Amino acid sequence: MIAYGQFCPVAKSMEIIGEKWTMLILRELLLGTSRFSDFQRAISRISPTVLSKRLKMLEEKGLVVRRKGSGKDSFEYNLTPCGKELHDLLVQMAVWGMRWARSELTDDELDVGFLMWDIRRRILTPHLPSGETVLCFSLTNVPGHKKPMNWWYVINDKEVDLCDEDHGKDVNLYVTVPLRTLIEVWEGDRDLRKAIADDDLVLVGDRALIRSMPDWFGLSPRASVRPATQDIEAGTAS
Repeated sequence: MIAYGQFCPVAKSMEIIGEKWTMLILRELLLGTSRFSDFQRAISRISPTVLSKRLKMLEEKGLVVRRKGSGKDSFEYNLTPCGKELHDLLVQMAVWGMRWARSELTDDELDVGFLMWDIRRRILTPHLPSGETVLCFSLTNVPGHKKPMNWWYVINDKEVDLCDEDHGKDVNLYVTVPLRTLIEVWEGDRDLRKAIADDDLVLVGDRALIRSMPDWFGLSPRASVRPATQDIEAGTAS
């Protein structure tokens, strides 16, 4: 555990939330993630052992409460009032990161699992037809993968399930796109309509879904935050 040996409140706070992965776990808790398996999907590069240790530490420090889940031998993790107070801090960190900590993404930062899980949270289901809608995203140019990686969203009204295996359902829309391009669209660095018009994002399937994609494909919550370098170049940075 981190120890700074100071009574400074910043130091004392960092002793709890400064360990690697802890802030990402808190991010997920604040976004509604509660099951161990879902933490693993959202933070795919954390080991189960480390995830268990971090959740236990947060529980011991009073930020998280663990309760019996609905399934056999399952548990759910939820924030206490203490943990919920970190909401504004996490929001400000996200905004600051979008403005000041952005750079050209390296291949090892192109986290497919996190991207697809984050997109799942932002699909605007009211703009989709009632009943079941199945979307298949085929990601090309994924580092370390010669073949495209396929992910399926199975949407029933407000419920959105993410699958990395084909369960044989009829697909309503196929989306084929390079991974880096999809991240650029997701983060607001590239216009979705232009990516479609340039054939960098190829849509095949239900025409109504194709036309309405800009309506149902929600972007990152911080997509409107522009890098500070753009403001500096325009002479508007404060």
